[in-house]
Amino acid sequence: MNTVQPIRDKGTVMDIGDYLKERSMRNYVMYMIGIYSGLRIGDILRLRVRDVRGAEVITLTEQKTGKEKRFPVGSELKKVIAAYVRDKKDYEYLIKSTMPGVYNRPITRQQAYKILHEAGSRFGVEGLGTHSMRKTFGYHFYKQTGDLGLLMRIFNHSSESVTLAYIGAAQDDMMSAMKLFSYK
Repeated sequence: MNTVQPIRDKGTVMDIGDYLKERSMRNYVMYMIGIYSGLRIGDILRLRVRDVRGAEVITLTEQKTGKEKRFPVGSELKKVIAAYVRDKKDYEYLIKSTMPGVYNRPITRQQAYKILHEAGSRFGVEGLGTHSMRKTFGYHFYKQTGDLGLLMRIFNHSSESVTLAYIGAAQDDMMSAMKLFSYK
């Protein structure tokens, strides 16, 4: 099984967002929620319009842990969501399937993976999958704030070392150190 990676380059994070936006607002909104919230794909797919419309804070029960998760909706994400939900009904799933014969169901995890993997391929990002959105959030949150303890709590991880490994920072540090290693 291949491990998915965060998108480390900020320019590529934005390029993939722009690419998805050109192709599908639904896919763009899914991606933007993922990279701005750190939610797992299963939790993103369960969101309904009523959960996000006009929200300053989104509250949900995590599917995996059963714990309540609350996160503030920043100004950039708020604009994206507001434009997207403008003409939608409160009961609709936010990331709704357009398959014929399927009424008001979210896309599948497999479809979400295909969307993101294809976008990653377009931009030369190997190992891009649904979990990459969560890891990308974590990677850039840590790089921007330096607050590993807070990120650990956001992710509900048991230790800082788990969080560092999860976001790929431990691998980055090892690679950098090994590149500089010398006997001279």
